[in-house]
Formats: sequence, structure tokens, C-alpha cells
Amino acid sequence: MRQPLPSTFSHAPGVRLWGIALALAVFLFLPTTARAQSAQNVLLVINAASADSVKVGEHYARTRSVPAGQVVRIQAPVAEAISRAAYQASIEAPIAEWLSRYLLQDQVLFIVLTKGIPLRVDGTSGQSGTTASVDSELTLLYRKMTGAPVSAAGHIDNPYYLNERPLSEARRFTHTVADIYLVTRLDGFTADDVVKMIDRGSKPAREGRIVLDQKSTVIDRGGDQWLAETAKRLTDSGQAARVTLEATRALAMTSEPVLGYFSWGSNDPANQLRQMGLTYAPGAIGGMFVSTDGRTFLEPSATWKPAPAGSASGGQTLVADLIREGITGISASVAEPYLDAIVRPQILFPAYLSGYTMAEAYYLAMPYLSWQTIIVGDPLCAPFLTSPLPQDQIHSGINADLSLPAIFGERRVATFSASGLNRDAVKLQVKALSLQAQGKPAAEVEATLQRAADLEPRMLTAHVMLAGMASARGAEDEAIGHYRLALQADPNQVPVLNNLAYSLADKKNAAAEALPLAEKAYRLSNQAPIVADTLGWVHFKLDHVAAALPLVERAVAAMPSNVEVIVHAAAVNLASNNMERAKALLDAAVKADPAAAGRDDVKAIRAKIK
Repeated sequence: MRQPLPSTFSHAPGVRLWGIALALAVFLFLPTTARAQSAQNVLLVINAASADSVKVGEHYARTRSVPAGQVVRIQAPVAEAISRAAYQASIEAPIAEWLSRYLLQDQVLFIVLTKGIPLRVDGTSGQSGTTASVDSELTLLYRKMTGAPVSAAGHIDNPYYLNERPLSEARRFTHTVADIYLVTRLDGFTADDVVKMIDRGSKPAREGRIVLDQKSTVIDRGGDQWLAETAKRLTDSGQAARVTLEATRALAMTSEPVLGYFSWGSNDPANQLRQMGLTYAPGAIGGMFVSTDGRTFLEPSATWKPAPAGSASGGQTLVADLIREGITGISASVAEPYLDAIVRPQILFPAYLSGYTMAEAYYLAMPYLSWQTIIVGDPLCAPFLTSPLPQDQIHSGINADLSLPAIFGERRVATFSASGLNRDAVKLQVKALSLQAQGKPAAEVEATLQRAADLEPRMLTAHVMLAGMASARGAEDEAIGHYRLALQADPNQVPVLNNLAYSLADKKNAAAEALPLAEKAYRLSNQAPIVADTLGWVHFKLDHVAAALPLVERAVAAMPSNVEVIVHAAAVNLASNNMERAKALLDAAVKADPAAAGRDDVKAIRAKIK
């Protein structure tokens, strides 16, 4: 390991909206007698596309009695790596929608992922890179849902990290303490390995040694110092009898059950092993100073052996080997984190032994989020827990004025109010967004938004949503009026420029007025494909066929399954006498959506193809 170390377009037929700040939240689901550190504070995520995920998730749900309303099934790629766009669409978005549908934003403290959910969000490397673990990205979902900005580049400081403060200053985790989720995963080489790990975590032991294995070499002394500090803190807290600190170059060994383990893994010349030869007690936790020990959970061949970082053969220690050997919880890295990002053992073990849950202990010891760390294990595992928090200390119920959980709702209002908008109008807009996510009648949502816009004319999101609702019911003049008001609030909003240009050209035969708006949107959007389609369509309406053709072709190349874009390209190709191309595009539109064959514009184009 090296040293120090949201908005989208929509193309529904007849409606062209780039929705802004779509909200998430909906329906009361709050138990009255549950206590913290229980399944009432867990959201379990199962990838329905993975048989392993289903097996592991269902076993965990049974073992911990997770309520059915707190088990969300997603459809994600069955792969260890995923693009950021796919992560947002197939993992982050459905989880956010589920939390919001049942108003679980404050009640859920722990998100539990299951084997078969991707490990890593692909991106750039380095300390300012965009590669991160799926788990670490998800920790920030709460913050994102409040509307606060979250950068994809580099790491983000963990607000729950204890750092140099004494353990006495640590607090049980709630969303009052930090605007994040504590995310763990249930993973291993096989689903059977994970099932056994779950069973161990449900019945943890309180006895066992804490084994700390220093590398004891000249280089990379930082980790050795942390291990020495761990031994000191445990000794000072009366746990000296538990501690085994191996301060030589020998491999740490003990014949007694182990409740905690931390080492350099394969970065230690004495530790090029897949099995440590240790007996882990149920509930045992640990970690290693290894750069990529969580890079995969695919089992290597029986002849594979770990090797130090930079070795031409093998690869670094894999945490799945320790899981198979019997550890119950462990931290790992999916890519190079640099040493300063590793979970701090001097915080982890004292916190765990003093009664914090596994998830709390690890996150108290974790410096960064949106980075490379994963925590494998049951977040509820807590052998030393003595004083669970009452549920009323976790959340404050529902704020009726916002139709949101109280803590989350206040955070969301604060985010929207930061721009100096009228606070009462902000509250109405936040409530409207929540009502929309709940599936309340459109008329109720629209009325609430209109009250917000009346109170605060600069309420951009309200105007955009009102415009979309008006357009959906055919009130195009009303929609255009709201877009114009939105542009008064911010004349450089690309979605508003795009939507207004399209409405003017397509619905009001005002393409000449639309053209400068579409051109500005195209320039400000860095030639986004959907805006290219808008600009191309405006040119087409002005009979600028030569100008329209490259724009719509660019759009259809980037959005080959978007029926509206495909039909636009077919119409422009027809006007350019490219009959074969026009026919091929119509065929593609019908393939993407068979219902497209019944569209009037599709029928009209087919009738003109010679």
C-alpha cells in the first residue's frame, strides 16, 4: 500500500421535460416499540438478478426478522464493477425511492447490501479519482436526498469519524449526529460462506483475544504505530488480558479464540498465507493494511497464494479467505485507498468492546466516505451492547407541514433555503415534492406548488414542475408561462431553456422565437444529445433541414432507444430524401417500443416513404 496515502430529461410522447429536483418520500411506516440496533433500523437490499443475493438476503431477513417493508429488491448488473451512471440508475435511485416511499429516511440507520450487488463504481484513479466502492458511495445517499451537493471526485470526510477525540465523546449513531447512512455488505466467496457469517453475527461471543500483528519493518511504520496505540488504549481501558501484540517480524499466533484481528496481510513478508491458523470467535471483527483486499469475492484457484503489493504474481490477501476461516466482520478496500484512509484499529476495537454495534465501531474508525472502503458483516452484531436507544431518540416522527420525517425534512428545507428564498415557500415546495413521491393526486401536488410559486416568484423548481404538469394536461400556454418565470429566476438554466424552446417550436409554431433559446441551451450543455435533438427539431421546424440533420443524427446515436428522438431523426431524414435511413429509423422506433407503430407521426412518415 502506498503512503498517504441531478436532473434528467424525459421523452414521453407529446411531453418533453427535463425534470428538476424530483423528490423522494411518501408514506408513514414508523414502529412504536422498536429499539435501535434492531432490524427496524435496517434497509436490506437484494439484487433480484442474482440467486446468491436472494439466498443471502432472505436468510438475513429471517435471521434478523427484517420487516418486509424494509427489504428492497433492485435489478442491478451481476458484476463486481459498474459504471457511475448504472450505479445511480440501478442501485442508488431505487434505494432512495424506497426509503422515501415509506418515509424511512430517518428511521433507517443501516443499509445492508448482499452478495451479488456490485462492489465498485468504475472511474478514474488517484487521490482525486472517481473510483469508489458502491457501499461508500451509498453512505452519502441521505445527504444527496436532502439536496446537498456531493462531489464524485476524491474522498469526502466522514462526519461520524471520531478521529483524535476520546471514545467518551463518541455518540450512538442517528441522523441527528450525521447526515449519512452506515452501509455494510454480506459477502464472501460463496453464499454458504455468507450464511455462516450471518449466523455467527446473530449470536456473537464476548470472550476472545484481540490479535494485533505488526509488520516490524523499516518502511510503513504508520500502521505499526496505530497497532501499538490500539494495544495501549485497550490496556488503559482494562482489556490488557485480551491483547496479543506481535511486535516482531514473526506471524502473530494464539491458540485461544480471537475476537479481533488486525495485520498487514500480504504486505507483511511473514504473512503470505490464505489461512492464518486462527480460531475466530463468533462476532470476531478485524481488518488489514492492504490496498485491494476487497477487490473481488470471486474465489481463486486452490493453488493461489497472496503476494505483496507490486508483486508480479499472485495478488494481495483477500478478505473472503478470512470470512471463510470464521471472521464475522471485516473492513476492506476495493481499490487503492492510501494508508490514511484505512479504518483505524485504535478506534475500532475500543468502540466495539465498549458496546457499539459493528457498523458504528467501523464508521467511528473510518476517515473517509465516497472512497474505497467496504465493511463486510452484519451491522447489528454487538456482543457488548447494554443500552439500546429508544426509537424516539433515533427520529422525531413525521413533520406534517413537510410530509417528511422531521430530521430529514428540516435538513432538506435548510438546503433549499440556503439560496435566500422565502422559507415558507421552500417548505411548501418541499412538501409538494414529497406529496408527488407519495403518489398523491396531481391536483394536490400542483396546488401546493402553486402556493409556493405565488409566495416566491424565484422558486425555480416549482415553476418547472408546474410547467410539466400543465403541459401534461394540454395547457401549453400555461406551461410556457411557467418556463418564462423560471428563466427570470435563472436565465442560464439549461433544462428550462431546452424545454421552453421545444414547447415553443413543437406546440406553438414559434420556432423562430425558440431558436436562440435552443442554441443557448446547446452551448451551455456542452452539446448534450437531448439538447442537440431539441435544436435539430427547431431547425427542422424552420425548414433548416441541412442544419437539423447532423444534430438529430448525433442525438439518435447517443440515445438509440429513445423513441421521440428516433422519430425526429426519421422525419428529418425523410425531408433530406434519405428514404432508406428514414425507414430504418422507423423500424428502430417500433423495435424500441411496439406502440410507436400507432403514432400519427410515424404513420405519416411511413406514408411518405417511397
